[in-house]
Amino acid sequence: MNRSAAFVLIGTLAVVLSACVASGGGLGPVPSAVPTPSGSPAGPDLTPVPGESADPSTSPTPTPGSSGSPSPTASPAPTAAPGSGNTIVRAYFVLGGEPRSEGLVPVLREVPETTGIARAAMNALLSGPTASESGERTVTSAIPDGSRLLGIDIKNGIATVDLSTEFDSGGGSASMQYRLAQVVYTLTQFSTVKSVVFQIEGTTVTVFGSEGIVLAGPVGRGDFTDQLPSIFVDRPAYGAALGNPGRVTGSANVFEAAFLISLLDAKGRILVDEPVMALCGTGCRGGFDVTLRYTVGKAQWGILRTYNLSAKDGSVEDVREYPVWLTPAG
Repeated sequence: MNRSAAFVLIGTLAVVLSACVASGGGLGPVPSAVPTPSGSPAGPDLTPVPGESADPSTSPTPTPGSSGSPSPTASPAPTAAPGSGNTIVRAYFVLGGEPRSEGLVPVLREVPETTGIARAAMNALLSGPTASESGERTVTSAIPDGSRLLGIDIKNGIATVDLSTEFDSGGGSASMQYRLAQVVYTLTQFSTVKSVVFQIEGTTVTVFGSEGIVLAGPVGRGDFTDQLPSIFVDRPAYGAALGNPGRVTGSANVFEAAFLISLLDAKGRILVDEPVMALCGTGCRGGFDVTLRYTVGKAQWGILRTYNLSAKDGSVEDVREYPVWLTPAG
């Protein structure tokens, strides 16, 4: 099946699926297991999009030092929080779910304005998810409690991050991979960071943890695609304001690169159910960038849902969803 045929098929099935959801079948209403935030959202996701080399790909990081920055002393560009005098950064945690749906998820953190913005982002990551983010379907962190940031240095596109010994203690292989990925994704949100070197108590790590994970040099986002869900939304972040129209970006590895994105309002009604094509699929991860237009009478919490339709029988699979703040069109 070529991409055009897959796109037509997925669009047709989306119409059928939408009808099922509206009548209470199919995917059903907003699941009670998805946390419903209270109060105002974390804010609009105004954080800058990482450079192309920081996007997930199937290619691992090149040899150490090969992904450099033309300005070795440049600092990451912070994003101002409107009217607050603070800065918005992203921290990456783990959103639970079924196989192929579980994986990294970005959240927003507001930190005091500082030139050490990468340090602030790391400290926000080490602080872990908030209580409202850790609901029944938990947003968790694989980073052990008590892990401390001892130092960070950015030069030639490489962030060298020094962590306390707690960081490499406990957990199996999956936990070890996730905690590395959380740090890499959090630091590579900044345009001056393409890859990361890990240190524990001042010593550069070449074999990480008791599971013996080999770190043969700087590692980047492309080294941790296994820690992503099959459909990974990087923007908007979990609990962020979507905007209207709202831009949704990320990457996917699904059959024929075809999947769907839905928006549901506070009552679980479908506002948008749109077929999307990633730039690559069926064994490779490709980026996507779509703009969603929707209609709501007032600002409210809603659900951003991504899912795939099985190539075998058209059944729904790879469902992933989290809350976003919806607003009337401006």
